[in-house]
Amino acid sequence: MSVNPEQILGVLSEITDPNTKKLLPVTAKNCDIVVEGTEVSITVPLGYPSHNGESELKKRIETALGALGLSLKRMDKDTKIISHAVQPGLRPLPNVRNIIAVASGKGGVGKSTTAVNIALALQRQGARTGLLDADIYGPSVPLMLGLSGKPKSDDGKTMQPLIGHELQANSIGFLIEEDAPAIWRGPMVTQALVQLLNQTAWDDLDYLIVDMPPGTGDIALTMAQKVPLTGAVIVTTPQDLALADARRGLRMFQKVNVPVLGVVENMSVHVCTNCGHAEPIFGEHGGRDMAAEFNLPWLGALPLAMAIRTQTDSGTPSVVAEPEGKAALAYHDIARQIAAQVAALPPDNSAMTPKVVARKV
Repeated sequence: MSVNPEQILGVLSEITDPNTKKLLPVTAKNCDIVVEGTEVSITVPLGYPSHNGESELKKRIETALGALGLSLKRMDKDTKIISHAVQPGLRPLPNVRNIIAVASGKGGVGKSTTAVNIALALQRQGARTGLLDADIYGPSVPLMLGLSGKPKSDDGKTMQPLIGHELQANSIGFLIEEDAPAIWRGPMVTQALVQLLNQTAWDDLDYLIVDMPPGTGDIALTMAQKVPLTGAVIVTTPQDLALADARRGLRMFQKVNVPVLGVVENMSVHVCTNCGHAEPIFGEHGGRDMAAEFNLPWLGALPLAMAIRTQTDSGTPSVVAEPEGKAALAYHDIARQIAAQVAALPPDNSAMTPKVVARKV
């Protein structure tokens, strides 16, 4: 009995993507199916970068085809990334498909280190990625990416992002002297942030990772209310004090209708470089328990490791310095999960909503 592509499409549409936990978004238009006898070649639309995370999906497709008496000859992946929905009343930036805020609620938990490594991991997984340093008072991205100098302008209106390890980046740290404090009040800070975002000539980005300032003050609130965010990631340590502030940051995003994509637990355990003894200095499983409390994805845990600190301080973060190391692989796994969570969100339909322009009569 011959099997036609429509039947194959039918069984594919009933398969759950293990990464997004959603049914595969296959249609006759976006899923190429070639049947040669009992062998089938398929191009599967994923909507997120591919990085060695499709073995389980391939098994599920093979099982589904086997029920039809077919075998999988080849599986290709369409990783085209689309814009996803943002807060009501806002629209994605024209040259940035998805903006993801990395926040903590509290300083000193390794949020910036996590943000830069996630951005680098997404870039290396095949996504066009940028990094915006939104910490106006304490910019750290220039140091972490080993960048210096000021952004250039080709048109006198917009700034070109600086490039570090193939990653597009901008920061107030590029615009002021290295040791000069930003002695600005709230309105000036929020204006500077909005200018950094909107006046940077981002070059066709799939993801713009925003390293948020600590706390839930003016800058964080401006980001949550006025910047078109696809989602947010919460970084915390297992310590109760950090968790209390992380909960506040999480609730802030929820109140302004920004999806929280998951929780990352940083400094989860310290491993002695001399004897290998592991000790949970800041407590155990706090981030994981917080994710369960709010019914959010648990994205993973990172150790309190000297190598992560020294690599980042030297301008070559772990994903670049030691690509096959445990820390880099952990960042890659977290980045893959974030991208999959974004892919599962509703697509952006703001272009279908007409803009309302107020005019004087």
